[in-house]
Amino acid sequence: MTDVLVVGGGPAGLTAALYAARAGKSVLVLEGNAPGGQINFSPLVENYPGLPSIPGSQLSEELLRQVEELGVELEYETAVDLRAQEGGFQVVTDCAVREGRTLVLATGVRHRTLGLPGEEALVGQGVSYCAVCDGPFYAGKPVAVVGGGDTALQDALFLSGICSQVTLIHRREEFRGERRLAEQVRSRDNIQCRMDATVEALHTENGVLTGLTLHERITGQRQDLPVDGLFIAVGQEPQNQPFANLLGADEGGYLLAGEDCRTGIPGVFAAGDCRTKGVRQLTTAVGDGAVAGLAACRWVDEHRA
Repeated sequence: MTDVLVVGGGPAGLTAALYAARAGKSVLVLEGNAPGGQINFSPLVENYPGLPSIPGSQLSEELLRQVEELGVELEYETAVDLRAQEGGFQVVTDCAVREGRTLVLATGVRHRTLGLPGEEALVGQGVSYCAVCDGPFYAGKPVAVVGGGDTALQDALFLSGICSQVTLIHRREEFRGERRLAEQVRSRDNIQCRMDATVEALHTENGVLTGLTLHERITGQRQDLPVDGLFIAVGQEPQNQPFANLLGADEGGYLLAGEDCRTGIPGVFAAGDCRTKGVRQLTTAVGDGAVAGLAACRWVDEHRA
């Protein structure tokens, strides 16, 4: 049985593994895809303290190498179920049953996409799901934001202070976000709101985004919009399905856990974007990982037979 079992190999999970390994605990990380999570899709990370400019994939590689040198094991398996047992927990994966004295869930989120042809290939080449992360790369350039909730409105306001022109595209005639934010958006001279409209196609040149085709729902008209960047803010999907019923989740599917990362089940901790929280950034993910990793170590020490 592993001392600390970590589900998720993104920044939160690997940081939890790092702290647990440095405390002398045996650690196993389960990751269903590529270590690093969403940060792999950031072509350049410029908001991580002490690392002014580093590709997201390189940051992931460095973090993975660091934990592996400390003896952390990594298995490429997808968790499908969680069971409590005497002296710890079982995580059932798609190919094994893993046991741990304590459990850190750092399953992260997946950004909802528009489902357009070529969208995935353009991530980092004009398509982004994080305005705070990637907005500065488009300083002085025209961009578009898709969405109508608080995140889309906040993204548009943030980008309006950086970019020459921001087009906010929403499929309904009214925004779903706060009225205060909507009023601020409409008051900005360089934000144009395109309501009752959807993005129908992405235009590229040499593998880089150059524009969009918009479809006006009411008139049926189509119009090309030249932009250098497209920021998609249509929601996120937490990857908590195997654990939500047992641990409890909010209406968005995020695990119920506070700043101490403790869930409703003693010995189980939730870290990073998968838990209920106000800010989901790389720095908050690694902060959660440190908190959860140290808490897991204390749990093992206090409950070791």
